[in-house]
Amino acid sequence: MVGLSGGVDSGVSAALLKKEGFDVTGVFIKIQIPGYPCPATEDRIEAMRVAAHLRIPFIEIDLSEVYQKEVLKLSLKEFERGRTPNPDVLCNREIKFGKFFEFARAHGADFVATGHYAQIKNGQLYVSVDREKDQSYFLWAVPETTLRYTLFPVGGLAKPQVRALAKKFGLPNAVRPDSQGLCFLGDITLSDMLVKEVAHSSGDVLHESGAVIGSHLGVPLYTLGQRHGFTLFIKNSEMEAHYVIAKDLARNTITVSTSKFPEHAHTTEVLLSDTNWIGEVAGGPCEARYRYRQKLIPAVLTKDAKGASVTLLEPQYVPLGQSLVLYRGERALGGGVIEDAKILS
Repeated sequence: MVGLSGGVDSGVSAALLKKEGFDVTGVFIKIQIPGYPCPATEDRIEAMRVAAHLRIPFIEIDLSEVYQKEVLKLSLKEFERGRTPNPDVLCNREIKFGKFFEFARAHGADFVATGHYAQIKNGQLYVSVDREKDQSYFLWAVPETTLRYTLFPVGGLAKPQVRALAKKFGLPNAVRPDSQGLCFLGDITLSDMLVKEVAHSSGDVLHESGAVIGSHLGVPLYTLGQRHGFTLFIKNSEMEAHYVIAKDLARNTITVSTSKFPEHAHTTEVLLSDTNWIGEVAGGPCEARYRYRQKLIPAVLTKDAKGASVTLLEPQYVPLGQSLVLYRGERALGGGVIEDAKILS
């Protein structure tokens, strides 16, 4: 069963699997959340057109309730606590490789496939050939037991090759633009969603010295490293960029600095919770990132009876609640949720 989203990547995935001799069924995951511009109706039509063109069965499952409970509400609770969760990670774990995967296997599917840009080798997760499109960061929480029955047909291709194959296969959505906005919610930004859903009130922007230098819209709307969305009283067209380096939910303040990274420090100690390791993962040197497409940071993983911690060999302002994903070469080891972080000099 292939998760047909209506996009070109999943359409090409279905076409490639059919060409290889698989008995393919296209499945559209319907998610419609009240108050959001969810494109489910349009996406469903595009997915049906692809299935009809490929002459494969088409079915639909409605996971709106699960998404609202296990992804949206859980994410919003974290934001309300001043943390920075990753809704796309939750979506993959709970929806695409959670309820959809369970549905597919329960209905006789040997494998589940999606249009993700990643690769699976011997049940382990690897980055995609197209590094610009690589989505392994968002897949760290998918259990190895699930990955062993998962296929990523476009993970070994570059995006231009996928577009070319879509035209070669004559797919009706071959030139459809890639989707924008939030996963399943439609053309809406994360900031728009937070303003809409999370209680917030304006407060002071503080300089590192403690002086008030501006105002913000509400602490839950910001994440560490952010450089926009707040107003500074400084009036200078050549003013340096200011980055959020601390948040105080109780005082409703954010602190900013012109330094994106901590000065006079050498490492960052990160404590992880809710870890998921894909294959055998021993402690030791690795590389890490806590944002999608972020440059990989040299790191050391420590695993013991108490859990897992990672020493980033660079000073970083690390947002709590975000996902820290670890790599060794092209292999994604898994990761965890950032529970605590300390900058060490």
